Order: sequence, then C-alpha cells, then structure tokens
Amino acid sequence: MLVRDAMSTVVLTIGPAHTLRQAAALMSARRVGAAVVLDPDGTGIGILTERDVLNSVGLGQDPDAERAHAHTTTDVVFATPSWTVEEAAAAMAHGGFRHLIVLDRGEPAGIVSVRDIIRLWAPARVRAPQVPA
Repeated sequence: MLVRDAMSTVVLTIGPAHTLRQAAALMSARRVGAAVVLDPDGTGIGILTERDVLNSVGLGQDPDAERAHAHTTTDVVFATPSWTVEEAAAAMAHGGFRHLIVLDRGEPAGIVSVRDIIRLWAPARVRAPQVPA
C-alpha cells in the first residue's frame, strides 16, 4: 500500500499570522489534528498540530495573542504519494510525530496521519475478538 492510498487529500492550510485560537477552531471544525502552515515570505511549508496548541495553552500562553508562526514546526519530514505506508510509519516512529505532509511536485497534496495508517491496516491485520460460545 502507498501513502496515496492512506492520505487525506483535503488539507487544512493556514497562514503564519493565524492565532492559535483560530487554528484550533479550524482544526476542530474540520475534525483534523494538524494544519499546514504556508508562509511564502518566510519559512515555506510548516505544520501546526493539536499538540502545539495544547503545549502553548498548557504554558499559560494566550491563544488569542499567540500566532501560528511561533509554534509551527518548520523542520518537517515530507512524504511523497509513492512512499509505502511502511516507510511513512517508520518515518513517524523515528521522528516521534503523528502527521506527515505529503508533497507532490513540491506542493502539499495531502496529509497522512497515524490514524490514517491504522485505518488502512486494521481490516487486514485486526480480527474481531472471538466470543466464547
């Protein structure tokens, strides 16, 4: 199986000036755990995750004042649609993160998450528990 089979192609993108509250509201409304942060004048493509928002709030920072750019991960590991799901899972496990931005010809084409991979693998690898008769 390839990343293209597991990834979500509807990608939430935000700008670096979005507040964390705005980012969280958009992620919540779309039911996603990450947003791609596009900063054409700065760092390029980054990612803001629910964990980034949680860490900021946990530190007592104001989500209405904090901007996405201050919490965006910019040293991102990118996948391509032709990676295997196993390669994506290995990259996530090695890097300790749960989302990979998928680039196709240098542009964001999707996001693959641990949850996406589990959904793909579960039917083939997980059997319903057997109930004794």
